[in-house]
Amino acid sequence: MCGITGWISFDRNLTRHQADLDAMTATMACRGPDAEGSWLDRHAALGHRRLAVIDIEGGTQPMSVCTADGAVTITYSGEAYNFTELRGELRRRGHRFRTRSDTEVVLRGYLEWEEAVAERLNGMYAFAIWDTRVDKLVMIRDRMGIKPFTCSLPPMGCCSARSPRRSWPIRWRTVRSTWTVCVNYSALLRRLATRCGVGCARCSRAP
Repeated sequence: MCGITGWISFDRNLTRHQADLDAMTATMACRGPDAEGSWLDRHAALGHRRLAVIDIEGGTQPMSVCTADGAVTITYSGEAYNFTELRGELRRRGHRFRTRSDTEVVLRGYLEWEEAVAERLNGMYAFAIWDTRVDKLVMIRDRMGIKPFTCSLPPMGCCSARSPRRSWPIRWRTVRSTWTVCVNYSALLRRLATRCGVGCARCSRAP
């Protein structure tokens, strides 16, 4: 089941907000009783509560891969049913895996195909990836919405979570994401203003 949460802000240094991220993550203990993890960068904070199913020892999250240009980090809930096949394809493309988890397969799939990894996944999932190479947040959920994903645009940034009413420390207005949302925060604000009006984020990237 797992619980995921995150906070993106270009107006403050989120490395100073460990306590806030810990509080957000702790509220989802009922979704992930087996482990808790957090990851912070200057503009991004990701939290995870884990229900361990695949690779119990190696699937700790948030999970990062370091590249020559910077780290790429994921917080993930769900299961990719075809992760074994995808792992084989990625290995043939030169990727080396540290774990047996489907989380790493999804993360390395993003490194290979970027947002188009969503077109290759078969399963139920919701995840957020922060790409420090370009300061970009990518949020993806399964097409049927088996794993709901919500995001909010409060004045202090962009926040997302599996269960926002539980994990967000204040009552921000929440909006449901489409099957995939690629968020560059300033670009998203422009898109909201022109397509939907302020406060509405039903801007789709149809498959």
